[in-house]
Amino acid sequence: MTAIFSLAGRKALVTGGSRGIGAAVVELFARHGAEVALCHYRDEANAGALAARLDGEGFTVHAMHCDVADEADVAAMAAWAKERLGQVDILVNCAGIGGDKPFTGITVADWDRMIGVHLRGTFLVTHAFFGGMVERSYGRVINFASQLAYKGAPGLAHYCAAKAGIVGFTRALSYEGAPHGVMVNAIAPGPVETELLMGLTEEWRAMKKAQLPIGRFGQVEEIAPTVLLLASPAGAFYAGQTLSPNGGDVMV
Repeated sequence: MTAIFSLAGRKALVTGGSRGIGAAVVELFARHGAEVALCHYRDEANAGALAARLDGEGFTVHAMHCDVADEADVAAMAAWAKERLGQVDILVNCAGIGGDKPFTGITVADWDRMIGVHLRGTFLVTHAFFGGMVERSYGRVINFASQLAYKGAPGLAHYCAAKAGIVGFTRALSYEGAPHGVMVNAIAPGPVETELLMGLTEEWRAMKKAQLPIGRFGQVEEIAPTVLLLASPAGAFYAGQTLSPNGGDVMV
């Protein structure tokens, strides 16, 4: 571990941190010196196992349930995180859901839940911690968008809209944060081997792999280092950016 990537003494919160990319971020942050709190949605087993494993290796990881789309849940989680950590220096908004449907089949409930978890959730959680970061003149907010925010995809109008909103939110908030040492950025991963991707058909997976210049899907361990970059001293000159570890799925 080099000093430029060190998170020693930092306190981090990762939403959606019990599995997939979020869990990889939690582990990488812990191994680079941060004390980490994670929140999950009805995933106590995975969250508890991850926290226990890392605690057993000498790291400090806390876990709590939170529906990031629910204002009361977020308020309770924020109070818990501040009590456990003292403050939050680094926030990673990684919570997300999937679910593809043709546009004519998307209900208002489908739309509200997708926007709620991704875009409303990013707003609510960030709102809970952003003011404290500004007051301390230091913070890192890292939001999870998607390459589909740029290219779209059939059957995912609600998902693509939510992720595009996160890109816009990130850019706008960076103007308010950067003058106070609070750097707001985003990650837009391409297809990654997670439970969301594994739920799609083999036909779709084969078609998607054929589209990628790299010829394969990403691994969660290949996404987490980009988050570490933005969270660490190495990422101090990034503001309002959306970095895209996507295997060439989108080139901008």
